[in-house]
Amino acid sequence: MNWRARLPESLRLYVLTDRGLARGRHEREVVKAAIAGGATAIQLRWKSGTLREALNVGREIQVICAKSDVLFVVNDRIDLALALDADCVHLGEEDLPVDVARRIVGDRMLIGYSPPTLDEAIDAQRLGADYLGVGPVYGTRSKSDAGEAVGIERIAEVARAVSIPVVGIGGITAANAAPVIEAGAAGVSVISSIVSAADIAAAARELRGVVDGARRTRS
Repeated sequence: MNWRARLPESLRLYVLTDRGLARGRHEREVVKAAIAGGATAIQLRWKSGTLREALNVGREIQVICAKSDVLFVVNDRIDLALALDADCVHLGEEDLPVDVARRIVGDRMLIGYSPPTLDEAIDAQRLGADYLGVGPVYGTRSKSDAGEAVGIERIAEVARAVSIPVVGIGGITAANAAPVIEAGAAGVSVISSIVSAADIAAAARELRGVVDGARRTRS
């Protein structure tokens, strides 16, 4: 699968797993429902539990994503991403630098990066990142280390400065997703608005509809 060529489409609705927010539901249940509702990318976000358990859960998610033609991303851990033959690894400023990660994974895997500043966004593209996760757009309680909200303006600023896709993250819901896309983002990255929903598929379907509508308006 040539994910790089179709990346802007695959980033429309990017859902991160979070066991603590899933109302006791297993990751496989969350992922299947999110994809049924229109998720185009799934990230395994593993913050607690053993690495062996992460591997087992990741294998299930990888199979589900492969069958559904959905981008499978692993957060932070290049070793886990390689072990799972993931399509992509997503890195933050405390993880391995983008250029080091690129030397490790070569062309076999996409690399996403969350830049804390505009300058780092530009550097990340130069060093080999395939897309950027920018935020928190509206602020979020789903990630304790997310920092202060950067607003729609940062999305627009980064989108103008780089040629790789940008994804908005942080506090995004169906009610406020449209401005993120209108500012230049290829898609939105969400946790609680999907994973914590009583009806995950319905929540994903609603948010995907907003994203698709905003993309049509922008074009």
